[in-house]
Amino acid sequence: MTSSSARRIFLGAFASARPLLAAPEAAARWGEPSALPGLTVGGLAAHLVRSGQNVVRYLSVEPPDGPPIDAPEYYATVLEGMDAADHADVVERGEEGARAGPGALLEAYDEALALCRDALDREPEDRLVAVFGGLVMRLDDYLATRTVEALVHADDLAASIEVELPSPPPGSRRAAIDHLVEVALRRHGERAVLVALTRRERDAADALRIFDAVPQERQPETGEGSEPGHATR
Repeated sequence: MTSSSARRIFLGAFASARPLLAAPEAAARWGEPSALPGLTVGGLAAHLVRSGQNVVRYLSVEPPDGPPIDAPEYYATVLEGMDAADHADVVERGEEGARAGPGALLEAYDEALALCRDALDREPEDRLVAVFGGLVMRLDDYLATRTVEALVHADDLAASIEVELPSPPPGSRRAAIDHLVEVALRRHGERAVLVALTRRERDAADALRIFDAVPQERQPETGEGSEPGHATR
């Protein structure tokens, strides 16, 4: 994927969420539970908006030094390290953002989208950013993860307020799917993913399940048993 297409896909995916954030159904259910356990509708909306705000935040500082990791390695690293306490932090930040109310959050979203459009038009192709946990990434690889976040949480929000999900720009869902399949391959290997796609009865690893809504408390490693689930970040 070229730099320009990665940026176009992210901007289109993030922009497609606006009708949901502006929907009267969202405002009416702002304090009600969302489709994601622990988050209200407002908290989920604020978490979605952070997909763009974080891009602006990371571009506002000087590029870091150090070898970058790619997008699949980012999710593999974050998911391996995320536990129930981290999920609680995500919930707390979302609910904090929701307290401003739907009107203020929509304004914050519009500002983030405008700033993203301006910044991404100016940044060089080899731009590096230091993201969550100090991980160093190429900007366009990081945007692949933000495309996933924007699309997944837009779907969550549409389900939460029971409205039709706006269609994102062509190619954005395919880009997100391709990225997530690569994450599954990195985490579980080719055979496990092939089995998950063709022989679900033997899919012991649940190899295509990249995220869970709520992470489990991390258990001591025994070499056996299932891996704890994780929320998106």
